[in-house]
Amino acid sequence: MAGNGVFAEIIDGDVFKYYCEGEWKKSASGKSVAIINPTTRKTQYKVQACTQEEVNKVMEIAKAAQKSWAKTPLWKRAELLHKAAAILKEHKAPIAECLVKEIAKPAKDAVTEVVRSGDLISYTAEEGVRILGEGKFLVSDSFPGNERTKYCLTSKQNTDRNSHFIHVPGVQIPLGVILAIPPFNYPVNLAVSKIGPALIAGNSLVLKPPTQGAVAALHMVHCFHLAGFPKGLISCVTGKGSEIGDFLTMHPGVNCISFTGGDTGVAISKKAGMVPLQMELGGKDACIVLEDADLDLAAGNIVKGGFSYSGQRCTAVKVVLVMESVADTLVEKIKAKVAKLTVGPPEDNCDITPVVSESSANFIEGLVMDAKQKDATFCQPYKREGNLIWPLLLDNVRPDMRIAWEEPFGPVLPVIHINSVEEGIHHCNASNFGLQYALRLINSTQLQGCVFTKDINKAILISDAMETGTVQINSAPARGPDHFPFQGLKDSGIGSQGITNSINMMTKVKTTVINLPTPTYTMG
Repeated sequence: MAGNGVFAEIIDGDVFKYYCEGEWKKSASGKSVAIINPTTRKTQYKVQACTQEEVNKVMEIAKAAQKSWAKTPLWKRAELLHKAAAILKEHKAPIAECLVKEIAKPAKDAVTEVVRSGDLISYTAEEGVRILGEGKFLVSDSFPGNERTKYCLTSKQNTDRNSHFIHVPGVQIPLGVILAIPPFNYPVNLAVSKIGPALIAGNSLVLKPPTQGAVAALHMVHCFHLAGFPKGLISCVTGKGSEIGDFLTMHPGVNCISFTGGDTGVAISKKAGMVPLQMELGGKDACIVLEDADLDLAAGNIVKGGFSYSGQRCTAVKVVLVMESVADTLVEKIKAKVAKLTVGPPEDNCDITPVVSESSANFIEGLVMDAKQKDATFCQPYKREGNLIWPLLLDNVRPDMRIAWEEPFGPVLPVIHINSVEEGIHHCNASNFGLQYALRLINSTQLQGCVFTKDINKAILISDAMETGTVQINSAPARGPDHFPFQGLKDSGIGSQGITNSINMMTKVKTTVINLPTPTYTMG
């Protein structure tokens, strides 16, 4: 169980500690932040409310620890990451229990998230050893008008500081202190997707977990602690965003911010200045279904993509754009599958579980009521009990409805009938026509999209035209596998995630140029 066994030291009474300098500590504030169980709507856990002074201390320690870590051989970094991955998977049960109680993730999916996170860490260790050991040798006469009087030597890392071979002093160097901010829906997996690349690349890491999901994240951090990483290299601070949120993201000790979440990321990007950013901010992911599509395949993927984890996924299908000629048939197939979804508590592995908070449920209800007032077709009756909202398919949605543009992050899926491919792309790309109804520009962006058709030529043409980070052909959007590039366009994000992408993003290249007194052609 949470806070027991090897995790006993991370809790004091009924409040979980924060992690700094290789130790679990209580905040000097004497205050805590409550974590509400979405199912019971009662306080489930409490975490420390860290102060700005404690954040300053964490940053100071992280900066010092990073200098030493950067000198650590790659094989040693990878060895510790593999060890952390094994410990994480060994203790999947108590961490999964936290996910069930904090974010109402179905029990089976909670275990999957932890195991997947261990696999991600291990792959990161292997990939880091491969790509950080590469180098380049550039000669000046490769460019017109230059003789061979200069050599540019660039390698990424010295894999063994005890090596007797000469190490070229041109390196891909770590950025320094990485601030990682994962979201509530994958507080373990999306944390390690930032932690692993940061550490293998030679950075230190400060984690600010979401409130809902913080205890699962603290348990995950303890697995890194048990693996034996150097003190101060990894820190985890918890607390109120109003007190330490901006303080963290604007802290002069931060050298890079990796953030996954919603429109808070836009505010962070405006305040961060010259700090490198890696951001994934979700969006209104669209699914286009053409006349020639396999409608059974499309319906199955739409239900999976739209309703798994109650629609609380960055890559959930959030609007279906279907050709008028097959719309009624597709809707009937989707309705039949929605009717089979189970609804209830996450402990029972139900398909639809309570959304993360009452405010989220209220927001979703607001979108539904707006659609009702504007005569959308309700394929099921709207039903809500507390934070639990039954799955709802809305047909005949029009562009003047909020649900056509805004991201519900819940088990409600709108269907819009279209008469041409161009009309579907027009909607996907948030045209001026669409934007006159959108309340916020961010709600009209896409992280991913998908197309269902048997015509590969149409699929490619539509994919090229959709302004989105990734387009899935004949499948629902998905972030994984975790080594695939993952990115959004416009307000859906900055930069690209994925293991290799993240490693490269969390380093910068430094080169050494050797100038020779005369041209030479004996090398190259």
